[in-house]
Amino acid sequence: MNGPEIDVEVAPELRLFVSHERRRGSTPVITDGSSTLGHVVESLGIPLTEAGTLVVDGRTVPVSHIPGPGERVEVRAVERPQRIPGAPLRFLLDVHLGTLARRLRLLGVDAAYESEDIGDPALAALSARERRVLLSRDRGLLRRREIWAGAYVYSDRPAEQLRDVLGRFAPVLAPWTRCTACNGELAEADKDSVRADLEQGTRATYDVFARCTACGRVYWRGAHHARLEAVVADAVREFGGLGSGSPAG
Repeated sequence: MNGPEIDVEVAPELRLFVSHERRRGSTPVITDGSSTLGHVVESLGIPLTEAGTLVVDGRTVPVSHIPGPGERVEVRAVERPQRIPGAPLRFLLDVHLGTLARRLRLLGVDAAYESEDIGDPALAALSARERRVLLSRDRGLLRRREIWAGAYVYSDRPAEQLRDVLGRFAPVLAPWTRCTACNGELAEADKDSVRADLEQGTRATYDVFARCTACGRVYWRGAHHARLEAVVADAVREFGGLGSGSPAG
């Protein structure tokens, strides 16, 4: 770029995306005089999914704003909770976020997940086709214009990832209502209807069951239930929900 110089200040939450020299207060940026402010922000390394309000000389401007000489730009973080208009809140997670997908489903959040790497173009197209918020740690993927909506997952630790997504989007929680394997909805099932799918020890030990209406998987309060219950209880305590009574674990 070789044009007007502007001053850009990036919100502290977004400074991990920019070079070290731009992480302290306002820094000069040379533009080409024709690119939009959205393009300038992306050129600094910040996905537009993470940029909230853009303020130029004290006034809010759209990403289509063309920066002029001497303008002072403030790039703010997305306000939380973030509202996504136009469709029910649903998510799509990339191949690297399998644990997060299962924990969201455990809480009853609609979270589609591709267990195989289908490629960035296909993920972006799926986000647009099904109007799902694409969650990823891949900045390049989040810059694709085809995606319907997206969000960067800031941590590489599943527990922190879950808190980040719940805090950012405030989805309604309905624990124990989704299949953690396929994202289908669970329905209560009597013991006789699932008996053929159970091992002898399970049949003798448990009486409360649920079955996925999509893939048919059977759930009960098994050996891992206490650990899962703790995940659910922590999330509901901090972020609210419809209740945490579980038909199965």
